[in-house]
Amino acid sequence: MPNDYRLVELANGAKTLFSASYGEKMHPGLGPAAEADLLYVRQLRLCERIGAQAEEFVVWDVGLGAAANALAALRATREIAGRLRLVSFDNTSEPLAFALDHAAGLDHVAGYEDQLARLLRERRATFANGQLQVTWEFHLGDFPAFVAERQTAVPPPHAIFYDAFSPAKNPAMWTLPVFADLFRALDPARPCALTTYSRSTMIRATLLLAGFFVGAGHATGLKEETTIAANSANLITEPLAARWLDRATRSDTAEPLHRPEYSRAPIAPATLQLLRRHPQFRQAPPSICPLPAP
Repeated sequence: MPNDYRLVELANGAKTLFSASYGEKMHPGLGPAAEADLLYVRQLRLCERIGAQAEEFVVWDVGLGAAANALAALRATREIAGRLRLVSFDNTSEPLAFALDHAAGLDHVAGYEDQLARLLRERRATFANGQLQVTWEFHLGDFPAFVAERQTAVPPPHAIFYDAFSPAKNPAMWTLPVFADLFRALDPARPCALTTYSRSTMIRATLLLAGFFVGAGHATGLKEETTIAANSANLITEPLAARWLDRATRSDTAEPLHRPEYSRAPIAPATLQLLRRHPQFRQAPPSICPLPAP
């Protein structure tokens, strides 16, 4: 939507983008640079994991927006000798174009204007980021359709930044079918972790039903807790315990979204039964496989 975005200043002085159509700010707590670094880069241990392997490290950046998460990853990994493939997804390039036009007011953009311009223009940029060799792709379109089609041209990720607008404003990105398709797009032999800003019971139940192990994530600004999920229990340091299921039964917003329409509902008995069977809530969890939707 033309003219959808504008710059706003947060309480700490950082500037970010506000979307009029969604009625939400991007990175509303600490601002784009600090929040992206804490929530995505540090929580996913990107520097450690990229430096520990010889193969190309693949990150799926779901919700490119103004590129804050991807740029936080680039800034943090400049001194690592390795190869990084950033695969960014969004259904619009408008926030990226807006960020470039207002680079002087957005600290997280500084120093990467040329790479962002190339990404915007060509949908692909290859460059040296310090010692790190980077390939950055931008897939413009519908992410739920992308994962449903399981396109083999895009390599499966080692890490996922999941940063869509909220379920209330953008429910199509938070349904159980989307996360089940996303889980199936992973390589079972490639440990992969996902982080997102939401800590809601509904989203955590959705991730569990899709097949992920799920844990509590770092606090970030306005959020005292976030969420981390993975296809390997070894990537979760604070997994949800069985007592979380009791909390889910008491919540009035715990049932996953089965369609791209926002709704609030207590968890259904059939959903709770599936969650109780999840390997995470058994002793010594085995290799995980996706659970069917109720």
